[in-house]
Amino acid sequence: MANFLERLLNGEKKILSKLEKTADQVLALADEMQALSDDQLRHKTEEFKERYTNGETLDDLKIEAFAVAREASRRVIGEYPYKVQIMGAAVMHDGDIAEMKTGEGKTLTSVMCVYLNALAQKGVHVVTVNDYLAGRDASWMGQIYAFLGLSVGVNSRELTPASKRAAYACDITYTTNSELGFDY
Repeated sequence: MANFLERLLNGEKKILSKLEKTADQVLALADEMQALSDDQLRHKTEEFKERYTNGETLDDLKIEAFAVAREASRRVIGEYPYKVQIMGAAVMHDGDIAEMKTGEGKTLTSVMCVYLNALAQKGVHVVTVNDYLAGRDASWMGQIYAFLGLSVGVNSRELTPASKRAAYACDITYTTNSELGFDY
C-alpha cells in the first residue's frame, strides 16, 4: 500500500512540475506581449492559424497562444490570469479536468485554452449548466475573443434552426449541456 501511495504522489508531483514549467514559460513572455501594439497582438491570431496550417501543432503554439490570450485579457477586460490559472488552462488543453472553487477564476482560466483550440478552426464548444452562464460568459469573455479576431456565438433553446447553425458556425460557441445534448 505504501508503494502505491508513493508512486501516486510522485506521479502527481511530475504532473504539477510540468504544469508549473508551462506556466513559467507563459509568464516569461509577459513583457514581450505587453510591448506589442493592439494591432500586433491581434495579428498573432492569423500568424498562429498560418503556423498551424503549415504543420505546427496546438501544443507547439500553446505557450505563445496562452501569452497572447493572457495579455488580451488584461487589455480588454482588465483581468490578468495568474500562474495557477495558466496551469488550469494547460490541464484543460490536455483533456483533463481542472477543479477550481467558486471565485477562483474558472471563466478566465478557460480563455487561454479556448483561444488556443479555436486556432485549429474546427469550432470550440464551451459548455455550462445554464443559459444565464452561457450568455454571460459569451458576452464577457467574447470581448477578448473578438479583440483577437475570433467569432463567438451563443446557442440557446429560443433560437431558430438557422440561428443555431450560425451559432455553431462561430469559432467559439457557448451553450448548455442540455441544449447541446438536445441538438445532437
